[in-house]
Amino acid sequence: MLDVSLVVFGHSASVAGMSLVLCLGLVMAAQWFPRLAGRSADLMAVQAAHSRAAPRVAGLAVFGALVFSILFVPEPYANRYALFLTATSVLFLVGLLEDLGFGIQPKLRLLAAILSSLMVILLLEVWLVRSGVAWFDPYMAYWPVGVALTVFVTVGVANGFNLIDGVNGLAAVAAMACAVALALIAAQAGYTAMVRFALMLAFAVFGFVLVNFPLGKIFLGDAGAYTLGFVLSWFGVSILWHFPVVSPWAILLTVFWPVADTSLAIYRRVRHRSIAFLPDRLHVHQLVMRALEIYALGRGRRQLANPLTTVILAPFVISPPLTGAWLWNDNSAAGIVVLLYAVGFFGCYVLTFPVLRRMPRRRQ
Repeated sequence: MLDVSLVVFGHSASVAGMSLVLCLGLVMAAQWFPRLAGRSADLMAVQAAHSRAAPRVAGLAVFGALVFSILFVPEPYANRYALFLTATSVLFLVGLLEDLGFGIQPKLRLLAAILSSLMVILLLEVWLVRSGVAWFDPYMAYWPVGVALTVFVTVGVANGFNLIDGVNGLAAVAAMACAVALALIAAQAGYTAMVRFALMLAFAVFGFVLVNFPLGKIFLGDAGAYTLGFVLSWFGVSILWHFPVVSPWAILLTVFWPVADTSLAIYRRVRHRSIAFLPDRLHVHQLVMRALEIYALGRGRRQLANPLTTVILAPFVISPPLTGAWLWNDNSAAGIVVLLYAVGFFGCYVLTFPVLRRMPRRRQ
């Protein structure tokens, strides 16, 4: 067992090394290739959280590391893993075109995510067969219901990771926490292959973090964020497909933060009757960063407020996935905890505004 663990760790470390090398290479290449260097116009976007442009093509490094990880996949799974990455590449390439400045509309990125999910279903014949809700699960036996819900969930999680990718390291922390939690759930269920897949993904993200945090030398971009959310959501679907003992609510806990943030964004848009794809700067990480600038650090300290936001939010991002790993086979308890986390998340968001209004602002 120890020998196997060391081999898995060695393979994962190699994937992290590949991700790190690719990220460093992209940072250096950006000096000669303008499309890699980031766009100054992005700094003027309403959701902008950075004070200077930087390459936003780390998706190339993360996806490249995943392709590299095929070398370490056990033979019985290699072909299916390659097919999965082939399906994922559709979403990745569309996101990359946006990162390179080709102006891919949000609707087209959404369509690419749907297409990638349908490709996974067709190529691997895997989809959600359980929801964790007793009265609804009988309907999941009908494949149109299961397939539709699978596409909705996987596309939603992919978009969720893109929405939380606003400050240095936050989406990466969420992705690593999710991947580690999925590995723990897979290990307890006896899904040894998924343990390897999830850990390699976690290490691929770690290689990126070494360049991204805290100074933001390179960003995930749409390709990286979409790819991480998509791959992680499908890892969760695969666990549920192969092991009925695993709770769907526990899997939901592994991606709680991006799902909660996306749900909050949808609520804001519906309440204010704004365009569905219109960005805003009311995400939790943006509010924390602005609060740091206004009430603690002072304006003009964005380079400090940005990474500090991730440090502050990290415990809240990591806690739900770890809880999911703990309650991996207790559907009732996991469902109750999801509800409690949701109440806490939305309650804190609502209460934040009146509290901040009463706080004295930092003098400049």
